[in-house]
Amino acid sequence: METVLIKNLGRHSGQQITVEGWLYNRRSSGKIMFLIVRDGTGLLQGVVAKKEVGEEVFAKADQLTQESSLRLTGIVHEEPRSVGGYEMHVTNVEVIHIAQEYPITHKEHGVDFLAERRHLWIRTPRQTAILRVRSEIEHAFRDFFYQRDFVLADAPIITPAACEGTTTLFELDYHGEKAFLSQSGQLYSEANAMALGRIYCFGPTFRAEKSKTRRHLMEFWMIEAEMAFFDLEQNMRLQEDMVSYVVQRVLERCQNELKVLERDISKLENIKAPFPRISYTEAVEILNKAGEDFPWGEDFGAPHETIISSQFDRPVFVHRYPTAIKAFYMKPDPNDPKVVLGADLLAPEGYGEVIGGGQRIDDLALLEQRIAEHKLPVEAFEWYLDLRRYGSAPHSGFGLGLERTVAWICGLDHIRETIPFPRMLHKMYP
Repeated sequence: METVLIKNLGRHSGQQITVEGWLYNRRSSGKIMFLIVRDGTGLLQGVVAKKEVGEEVFAKADQLTQESSLRLTGIVHEEPRSVGGYEMHVTNVEVIHIAQEYPITHKEHGVDFLAERRHLWIRTPRQTAILRVRSEIEHAFRDFFYQRDFVLADAPIITPAACEGTTTLFELDYHGEKAFLSQSGQLYSEANAMALGRIYCFGPTFRAEKSKTRRHLMEFWMIEAEMAFFDLEQNMRLQEDMVSYVVQRVLERCQNELKVLERDISKLENIKAPFPRISYTEAVEILNKAGEDFPWGEDFGAPHETIISSQFDRPVFVHRYPTAIKAFYMKPDPNDPKVVLGADLLAPEGYGEVIGGGQRIDDLALLEQRIAEHKLPVEAFEWYLDLRRYGSAPHSGFGLGLERTVAWICGLDHIRETIPFPRMLHKMYP
């Protein structure tokens, strides 16, 4: 008997097949039992009639508890009124394991209760929908880069120096030497780009800032790209093409998941390049017109990003931030050294910055000067300075936070739902 995933039942209408999964819910009218089964790809209603399966099989089904594992065999029929649009007329039930009393029942539970049981919470339809969208987003990013001749070049997680200072990094003892969990793979990606031309890395990054906001995690995943011979404008064009590609692919392939999440897809259908571009100075003017007393030279917080992005129906680039508030490697604008050739991409609907990037300093003397101004240990960056000593070239790059992107595309209130096991301030279990 062929074993079929629930998501593929439409290919087997009228056929007898087997489904393996877990009992999500059960109800009985005495002689007929309805088993809602999940397998990670969807939900199926199995109809078990006592007169068709016999007393023994019906009794087996009757002992099933929530989250018991089982195999259902039967004939698949299209049924628009049923969950998933298909129904199985069951001919046999094989019980694999009877679950103990399940702590997460079909009622409302508090967030703290669910967070302590995250390993079980991820089984629920909403959480599996989010994680399936996340998976599709990851595949889409990889396909986007692969189609454009980018090379996947991984960066180390343990580093001897910080990209942007050490105040928000997790420090560790590396056999007697001070080291850090990486906050970004960027510096290493620049080296890889000088070898391979266009590259990206995709891995976990760590920030130790003591933030409790719905936008922050201590451990998250970043997609970082670096491109030799790219300027700021080429960098932004690549980003808008990438984000448009990913959003449209989710709309195409994750319709059922977005429906479970009750996502307003009309807001995602607008996400097509080109994206609007405004300067940091223009963004400050928007804030002041909105009644914010915001001085030029400060960095934007979440409320400021929300006000700015609310003026647009798609992501917006804010470019040329003040040099003083950006990282040491950002290239100053030759026409106005007070600002850098960098840009952040702000997502709509109040989700804030999802991408930060820009053109890197390619002049050795200027980079040395900036390292000194930031009071960074020059010996830790000698290898990085070598990139300017031997074949320096204009280059640009960016980093995208995967979890913020998933939260925006799924329309989630809190970033903790975007990753199977979130690491938050004072929260490391399970």
